[in-house]
Amino acid sequence: MSRSSEHSAHARRERGQIRLAAIVMAVTMVLWMAASFLGGQLGLPARFAFLFDLAAIAALVWALIVTYWVWKARRADR
Repeated sequence: MSRSSEHSAHARRERGQIRLAAIVMAVTMVLWMAASFLGGQLGLPARFAFLFDLAAIAALVWALIVTYWVWKARRADR
């Protein structure tokens, strides 16, 4: 594999990771808002609200970590 194709494969992988992190962030926010709304409408106990909150926080932390890894890898490539 040539240097150029290695670089383009690495860049493509980074773009894929960033795209996945962005999708996770967007879907998490939509699902979190929907779960909060439905929980209020259905009168679910507060423990379910905390469960939705923790699940959303976990997904957002994962996306933040992936974004940091890609950012760090891009800085190392310079």
